Amino acid sequence: MTTKPTKTVVFLGPSLAASEVRLPDAEVRPPAAVGDILALAQAKRPPARIALIDGYFERMAAVWHKEILLALERGIAVYGAASMGALRAAELARFGMIGIGEIYKAYASGELVRDDEVAVAHLPAAQSYRAVSTALVDLRYGLELAVKARAITATVQRRLIELATARFYRDRTWPLLLADARAATLSTTKLEAWLAIPPPSRKATDARMLLAVLAHPKPRTGRGAVVPRTWALRQLMSGGE
Repeated sequence: MTTKPTKTVVFLGPSLAASEVRLPDAEVRPPAAVGDILALAQAKRPPARIALIDGYFERMAAVWHKEILLALERGIAVYGAASMGALRAAELARFGMIGIGEIYKAYASGELVRDDEVAVAHLPAAQSYRAVSTALVDLRYGLELAVKARAITATVQRRLIELATARFYRDRTWPLLLADARAATLSTTKLEAWLAIPPPSRKATDARMLLAVLAHPKPRTGRGAVVPRTWALRQLMSGGE
């Protein structure tokens, strides 16, 4: 007698520490790259759920949409939040991928459109994928909180977002943003004092929200639509170049 698989695979990197994943039978894997979700979908005993939080996109090819669709076709529940997961969930929600969190909602509504909103530079696995830059979504969130704390005005907030957006994603940090602000002759005295306690990460908050949802899942039935086996997908499925 066979039983349905119960394992959850979580693709996680710089958005949240792996130690925060306390789901029973959960396996934490590095940020997803192309082929990683496909491999799970094609496994003899695939997981019941896949949680995509972090994924590669520059150093190696990003997760393909069709491999997520193939997992859905085979009855695997696929969730996304915080980073690459939020982006893919917004793109594939109508096909059954489940998006969680404010970043996902912003992408789904069209409030956010740029892929690099969630991008960060990070260290390798030996250093637990620790981020060494700050995602634009987190800078936006911090500046929003700064306005509420009256550390900056809404006008200065808009200018700071422009300065942050102009930076390459690897160069986006609070110290460099403050330096850019001073170079633009913006008053940052109150903001610098306020940043003595770093603002929370929107990405981390959304990742925790996804883990909370997974801890109390709702029953899910059915499979996704049949995915056309295009030449590129057949090549990936067969391990071809």
